[in-house]
Amino acid sequence: MAMKVRTLGALVVCGAVALGGGWYFGLRTTPSEQNSVETGKLMFPDLAPRLQQAMKIEVVHQGKPMVIDKSQIGTQVRWGLADRGEYPVQETKLRSMLTALTELRLVEQRTSEPDQYAQLGVEDPNAKDSTSNLVRVLDASGKPIVALIVGHRRVRTGGNAPEEVYVRSPDGKTSWLAQGSLDIDSDPQVWLDRDVMNIDHSRIAEVDVKRGEETLDFARINDKFALTSPADQPKLDDYKLEDVSRALELLTFDDVQPAGAKLGDEVGRSVFTTSDGLRVTVTVYHSAESTDARPRASRDVLARFAIAGSNKAKAEADRLQARVSGWTYRIGAWKEKSLVPALNDLQPPEPEKPSGSATATTPQATKP
Repeated sequence: MAMKVRTLGALVVCGAVALGGGWYFGLRTTPSEQNSVETGKLMFPDLAPRLQQAMKIEVVHQGKPMVIDKSQIGTQVRWGLADRGEYPVQETKLRSMLTALTELRLVEQRTSEPDQYAQLGVEDPNAKDSTSNLVRVLDASGKPIVALIVGHRRVRTGGNAPEEVYVRSPDGKTSWLAQGSLDIDSDPQVWLDRDVMNIDHSRIAEVDVKRGEETLDFARINDKFALTSPADQPKLDDYKLEDVSRALELLTFDDVQPAGAKLGDEVGRSVFTTSDGLRVTVTVYHSAESTDARPRASRDVLARFAIAGSNKAKAEADRLQARVSGWTYRIGAWKEKSLVPALNDLQPPEPEKPSGSATATTPQATKP
């Protein structure tokens, strides 16, 4: 049945996210084998209306579940990773998976022999060495709306050949080749929306840094970003100064945790002010592993952000603050020197010493 005007994209964005589903693979009222299923038909007919009952998605790989939960804050509905404090997942990735489920079509039956399941990647998803993923969509009571074991993709050599994947019902023996671009990921890392913010360096007017006992003030003077305090300073590297102004450009994170998680030592704090009134306060920490034998400099770098704005920047500030509030981000260690630089971080590298400092000497002639 063709989907009506309500689309999956609107369902995800607007809050009536279609994440449930009639994944009828012999569940409840039909025989588990489904040998009478007509090939070429949609695997899950009339899926979209059923999706609105979904409250949770589980992807089980080698017995370990990755869980995405539905939550509502005010009028906003979002889906987030359970083991990351419900941090939002990528909406486009979620929509893509759901769309693929609604479009999945049976092509042909494959093996019903358990000892051959591994060849198609549809073996027991709880097995230690399993390559399959079990996808389950649950309603508010925790009851499965649908469950499906998803295996390997079929490799096609034709230029315009449709994508195909091997699947099996967890309640049935028969595996199937199905047509569709169904991509199931069990790694929570690939679901994270990693973008934090993107503030162009040309907007940065001032940066004030407090790191331990050291205070640094930067400003843009005649379109050049410079260190204005302390006045008595060594020769600095222009590229490293520019890196400070670019610290918030295309800023992404490696991992995320709720703000209440344990932190280590505070490294420093900076305030970035734009020419149009946006203020971004960044507090940087090192990880808190007390038993970590690594040198302090090589430990994880964590950052928290607080954003405010006035005039033209207020709407942007409110949007960004809503995104970062309540979260601690693990960022690339190299970003520490641009977010909370120390004075010696800004100096040019020392010139390399020439190899072989010994000077060759010419042997004296020996008198007869």
